[in-house]
Amino acid sequence: MSDVILQVRGLRTAFHTEAGAWPAVDGVDLTVRRGEILGLVGESGSGKSVTGFSLLGLIDPPGEVVSGEVLFKGQDLRKLDEEGMRRLRGNRIAMIFQDPLMTLNPVLRIGEQMMEAILTHEAVPAAQARERCREALAMVGIPAPEKRLDSYPHEFSGGMRQRVAIAIAMLNNPDLIICDEPTTALDVTIQGQILYRMQEICRKNDTALIWITHDLGVVAELADHVAVMYAGRIVEAGPVEQVLDAPRHPYTRGLLDSMPANAAPGARLHQIEGMAPSLAGRPAGCAFRPRCPNAITRCAEQAPAAVQEGPRSFRCYVPIAREAATA
Repeated sequence: MSDVILQVRGLRTAFHTEAGAWPAVDGVDLTVRRGEILGLVGESGSGKSVTGFSLLGLIDPPGEVVSGEVLFKGQDLRKLDEEGMRRLRGNRIAMIFQDPLMTLNPVLRIGEQMMEAILTHEAVPAAQARERCREALAMVGIPAPEKRLDSYPHEFSGGMRQRVAIAIAMLNNPDLIICDEPTTALDVTIQGQILYRMQEICRKNDTALIWITHDLGVVAELADHVAVMYAGRIVEAGPVEQVLDAPRHPYTRGLLDSMPANAAPGARLHQIEGMAPSLAGRPAGCAFRPRCPNAITRCAEQAPAAVQEGPRSFRCYVPIAREAATA
């Protein structure tokens, strides 16, 4: 049996406007294996969250997934009807959102919401479903889980609400979890606890994880593989140690240099010049060209194809030399 849980090929998602259809996700390829953690990283507006929503068929008009394949355990999700997708969501594929207050119902007790996630997909006795909910809360480190099942979302702190969201995602032991920047609003201590807990859960249950973030520090700590996204495309991907230790794409290098931990004490922080392009304002050729220190004439003529280099890939006509990247 193949260990590939998710295979994405040529995924393209566009938003339709009066001026035309603009691609927010433009030909994304991804592979995620059982038990693997993939970090999907990039600036705001790079297409990370839209990619996650596209995988689960959660794009609403005027957005539309216009082409590509999303193969989950060999089955193309784009060919499923809405009822077929409902059977998968929250069951075999789960998603954890950035703000749990937007997904938890404020007028229902936590236990009711968690039990609904089980009973929607399985016909089990209510007592058995409640016990599974209690175990899930205990697994993510919530004290007195039996008592907290009867609490409302507003009675939890931000970190505890996010733990509840993780527990709900794990209830049906899914094969894949998509996390959309779930620790962005949390303090560093709580973030570290949640990252540790997610690693522990994934290793224990052999669950695959896609972690969407703008924080390369989180990716370095959590992920096995990383995919760097810019203007709707994956510009570099590979094992996390190789990509972060010796980036080949100038955008990846720029993100790493922008991390405060990489700056000398008292020195001015590095930044990537310019702004990420809007959907309607992407330049011809390589989208990163206006901000790239290595750009050449060819970069304006045609977007570079992916170059495979062992287990990693990148899209660049003038990649960073391996010697320089490693230095």
